[in-house]
This record gives sequence, structure tokens and C-alpha cells, in this order.
Amino acid sequence: MNLGAPEIILILVALVLLFGANKLPALARGVGRSLRIFKAETSKLNDDDDQDKPTVVQAQAQPQPAPAPPQQIPQAAPELSAEEQARLLEEQAARLRAGAQADKRP
Repeated sequence: MNLGAPEIILILVALVLLFGANKLPALARGVGRSLRIFKAETSKLNDDDDQDKPTVVQAQAQPQPAPAPPQQIPQAAPELSAEEQARLLEEQAARLRAGAQADKRP
């Protein structure tokens, strides 16, 4: 889309009318910050995608171990504080991540 000078001037006039001249610098700062955050997050996603790509490895046929029985999720007792419940959940998440990493290894 090619915007010429008349179109840009028309857009700027509409912005001044909608937001007022005093709020335009704050609006521009907010848009700039949002764009920087968006770019940083998308670059992180691209980096994560590059790291997650598996390498091609010739695997020899090996017997698969029996699947582990599902772990029982301990029910948080009402007397546990929020910090203790959060710690338990973090430990469970770490165990699940470790199991997933072990499954990915040949």
C-alpha cells in the first residue's frame, strides 16, 4: 500500500481531531513500546522454534520400556498456604518437564 503525502496528512489530521494534540506524544510512545515488546516476543518465539527443531539421528531398534504408571496428583490440603501450593505445583511441573525431556531422547 503506497501512502502519499496527502493521505499521511489526512491521517495525522484525523488523529489530532480524535485524540487531541496533547495526547499524541503519549500515544506514540505507547505504540512504540508495544511494537518493541511485540518484536522481542516474536524473536523469542523464532529462537525457541530453532532450538526445538530435532536433529536427524539414525536410531537402532531398541525395546521400548514399559510406560510408567500415571502419577497421582496430590490433592492440596486446605491447610496449605498459597506459597506451599505453588511450590508443589512447580515441583510437579518440573517432574513433568523432566519426563518429557527423557521421552524425547533416543
